[in-house]
Amino acid sequence: MDEGQNYRRLGLFVLVTLALVAGILFVLGGRSLFEPTFTFETYFDESVTGLEIGAPVNFRGVPLGQVTEIVTASALYQSDVPLVKRTSYIVVRAKISGSSAAQTAQMEKDTRENVGLGLRVQTQLAGITGQQYLALDYFDPKTYPPLEFNWTPKYPYIPSVPSLTGTIIANAQRFIASLNQADVKDLGQNLNKLVVNLNAKLDKVPVGEISTELEGALKSARRTIDRVDRVIAGAPIDETVQKLASASARLDKLLANPGLHQTVDNVAAFTERLRKIGESGELDRVVRNIDETVQRLDAMLGDNQYDVRTILQDLRVTANNLRTLSETVKRYPAGALIGGPPDKVVLPKDSK
Repeated sequence: MDEGQNYRRLGLFVLVTLALVAGILFVLGGRSLFEPTFTFETYFDESVTGLEIGAPVNFRGVPLGQVTEIVTASALYQSDVPLVKRTSYIVVRAKISGSSAAQTAQMEKDTRENVGLGLRVQTQLAGITGQQYLALDYFDPKTYPPLEFNWTPKYPYIPSVPSLTGTIIANAQRFIASLNQADVKDLGQNLNKLVVNLNAKLDKVPVGEISTELEGALKSARRTIDRVDRVIAGAPIDETVQKLASASARLDKLLANPGLHQTVDNVAAFTERLRKIGESGELDRVVRNIDETVQRLDAMLGDNQYDVRTILQDLRVTANNLRTLSETVKRYPAGALIGGPPDKVVLPKDSK
């Protein structure tokens, strides 16, 4: 009886332990087995060193899923193709998890349209550990077209772009190759010739004269600086600053004067009136009337030129007569009013 009870306790302990382990596994990641997912695949024409199964898949830093398979295209799709015609692509498959079946189905449906808009896959390094992960982002589809292949992908296909690390390494390799192709011997000889020519030119340079001229220029500059210091020290800077402050205060008062604002308003009103007059055509009409008047005067003077000359001559004679009359009135006022001068009086002579 006691032995059977011990077996029951042992069985109960095992069941409880298994339930706890299952719960822990579910909390740590087992629940992802029950989440709706869809799989996509991409092809790389370069090394994917550091990318492992289980590596995360992110879209601009947001985790979406993980890598589930890494295999060569020749083993997966080209097993019946001759070896010389096989490609060297690396096929990488990954699962994307969604919060619901409808969301996952919509993401899978939109994959083809997003690829047309430039959605691409790129391997990137996770910090300084060297482990790579898949990053989804949008690139220029014309710059990064899909790779060419002649099979039908099993899962939705998303093209890839070269990784930053691969691009840097490729550029470094091309640079090293260009260095290998360079004629180092000729380059060294040219550098030697350049050094010899520079030495010869430096030997011809009059270093002593240049040094003397530089010394004289420095002395002149020092004297000039001393003069400027003396001028600044003797200049009435404080008085000038005070005058500037006083002038600024007066200018502020002038600008604050209401009369100035009124004057500006009057000028603006006068300008507005002139503008209205100019726009109404009154000014043009006045100018045309003046032009017509001048033309009429010119015509009248041209037609009566002889009469005008005669009138001027008569006016000149009349002016001379008036001048003579005026002089006569000054000398003989009574004679000018009564007649000629009085007769001369003859006195009788004294008789003896």
